[in-house]
This record gives sequence, C-alpha cells and structure tokens, in this order.
Amino acid sequence: MAGNNRLIHTPEGVKDSYNGECRKKLAVQDKILDIFYLYGYEHIQTPSFEYFDIFSKDRGSVPDREMFKFFDRDNNTLVLRPDMTPAVARCVAKYFMDDHMPLRLCYLERTFKNNSSYQGRLKERAETGAELIGDDSEDADAEMIAMVIDSLRQAGLQEFQVELGQVAFYRSLLKEAGLEEEVEEELNQYIENKNYFAVEGLLKNQSMDEGLKMAFLKLPELFGSLEQMQEAKKLTANPGALAAIERLEKVHSILESRGLEAYVSYDLGMLSRYQYYTGIIFKAYTYGTGDYIVTGGRYDKLLVQFGKDTPAVGFVIVVDQLMAALSRQQIDVPVTLVNTVILYETSARSRALWLGSYFRDKRLAVQSMKKKEQVPVEDYKAMAAQRGMRNVLYLKGDGTTVTAMDTVNGNIDQIPITAYE
Repeated sequence: MAGNNRLIHTPEGVKDSYNGECRKKLAVQDKILDIFYLYGYEHIQTPSFEYFDIFSKDRGSVPDREMFKFFDRDNNTLVLRPDMTPAVARCVAKYFMDDHMPLRLCYLERTFKNNSSYQGRLKERAETGAELIGDDSEDADAEMIAMVIDSLRQAGLQEFQVELGQVAFYRSLLKEAGLEEEVEEELNQYIENKNYFAVEGLLKNQSMDEGLKMAFLKLPELFGSLEQMQEAKKLTANPGALAAIERLEKVHSILESRGLEAYVSYDLGMLSRYQYYTGIIFKAYTYGTGDYIVTGGRYDKLLVQFGKDTPAVGFVIVVDQLMAALSRQQIDVPVTLVNTVILYETSARSRALWLGSYFRDKRLAVQSMKKKEQVPVEDYKAMAAQRGMRNVLYLKGDGTTVTAMDTVNGNIDQIPITAYE
C-alpha cells in the first residue's frame, strides 16, 4: 500500500492543476498571447527536449547541474529544455538564416530546471514570452518593456514594477579592472545582493585605480530613478559604461512618449545568471511573490553561436509566479465554469440529449449523465454542490417535465420541457 500511495503524489518541484485553477491559468495565458499577437508576433513551438550542447555553459544558459539529462538510443546526451531563448535562437538560425529583416516570435511552453525548490519555485514552469530578432535599436528594447507592461495589465495586475539594468555598464568596468575570474565571480554575487561591505572588503586588496574602485563600491547604491542612473556618469570615463547609460536614457525617452515611465525603475547593480545577455536587462516584480514574474534582456551574441550573426532582445513571463501573485492579491480572473448537470433516466434519454444540445447551442456548459438505478438523486445533487455546480436538471419517465434543483438554496421547481424551446 505504501508504494501505491507514493505513486499518486508528484515529485518535488512539480504540481497538478485542475478545474477552476487550471481554467484561470489558461485564460491568463490567452490574454497575454493576445497582446503578443496585437504587437505582430508570430507563434513558435520548439521541442521539449534538445541536444545538451544547445544549452551548454558556452551558450551562457543555466548551469549544467540544473538540467534534466538523459540519453537517446544513439547515446547522444539530451536535456529537457531549461531555457527558451537558446531554443528559439537555434530555431531561428535553422529556418531564417538568410532572412535579414526583423523577426518577431512568441511562445507558450514549459521549461524544466533541476534546481532546489525553495520559495515555492517549481522545476517545471509554464512560460510565455517574446523574442525580437534582427533589431539592435533602442526602439526594440522599449517595445519589449511596453509589451511586458501591457501583458501584465491585461492579465489583471495593477501594481507592479519593471526594473531595468545594463550589463554592458558593469562588464565595461570589469574589463577595465582586469580582475581574476574567481574575484569577478565573488564581486558579481556581492553586487547582486547589494552587499556594500562585502564589495569594499573584496576590493581592498585589489590593485586598481581608486576611481574605478569607487565606481564598483557605488554600484549597489545605483538604483531607483533615471536621475540616479545618470549620476553614474560621474563615476567613470569608460566609453562602454557611458554608452550603456546613454542607451537607458534613450529607452526611457521612448517609454515616456508611450506614457509608461511610471512602471519603470532602474538598477545598475542588477546582474543576471544568464551570461548571454549583452545590454539592457530587466525584471518585473509585484506583491504576493518573492521572485520575479518577468525576466528578459538583450542578447546580441547568442545567435552567432548557431551561425547567424544578428542582434536580439526578448523576455519571458513566468506564468506560475504570475498566477500566485494574482491569487494573493485577490485579483479575480473571470472564467465560465460548468454550472449545470443534466441527470436523466434511460426512458428520458432523447429529451435529455436534446436539452444538452439546446444549452450548448447557447454557449452554456452542461454535464449530461445517465442516472444509475442504485444511486439516489440526492447523491448527484451533493456531487454537484461539492464540485461548485449550482443546478441539477433531472429528467425521468418520458422526460416531458424537468425537475430543477438548486444546490445552494435548496429550491426545487417542476418545469415543462417545452419551456426550453
């Protein structure tokens, strides 16, 4: 018995979804896809598993230990897709190698990460996102941010913030500093965690220009308004770092023209675990979840690894995190669930089936079920109530009369079948 009980449970990091919860998730996904389609994005689907090399360390995707790996019959190493961006990049390189015009793609897929399930983070996640390939302009960056904002508003969120960073700013400083790889990794961690004292301690014994050291020390504090980002210009004369700030300014100007600046803040200390990002990066946060609900950025050097040298920018919405936030903020997702059971005896079958078609023709959902002789009507009524359905329409005899039972207030009415004609 113990073994059988184990089999009905899911492994760590995955979950079942059913009934109203599942319908609401599907409804939210449809709303987001509608926004993508309105922006002119075309749907793409990629396989759930691919060759390991698509997501290897060289691609800058997730760490090797966080992939679900297995082998095919030819002993090739395969992985369940942990990240959509390299998968889309591979697909674009295969099918659009000679297309040099901007390409807009979107998706709704599942990703699989073999990580530790802390803070309720799932190992199998529903993700929907968009990729704009072949456009290196600030307009493309701003379009991504606008789509994120429109998508979250369409899903029902009212209060959220999109934080913009610029990995080119930080990497320009790193290149100038010439730190050893191990020191860089430590510094990345401290800056991401905004640990000023750890940054100070790490850099104390490093040989570098004092002005550059001060720029690193200030990084954990460089978040908030655009004006605070502009203060970063005073910290360095590095051309790459200054160009990164100017890029943020241009994006901000476009967002202002769209009337979206209130949803945006900035953080030059924002880094990403995905090493393929080359410019603007961003994450969206809201109440009710301890993790981001959107992540994205510019990755101009990823597709060249698949043979197509073209810039790109994209983002992904983590649907499960979004649904958790909507639930905890008590934001309703309207869906129409089945509310009526048509219960019938064999002798009333033809009229019961006609009644079911009558309701469905009017776009009203009903469940039709034949009554078992040994099961009392009250048991069917209790079942309907337990499953959140209000009405039981019972047809017996020749089916000319419908017994309508309300599971909420207990009312029972006798209605001629002709009343539905």
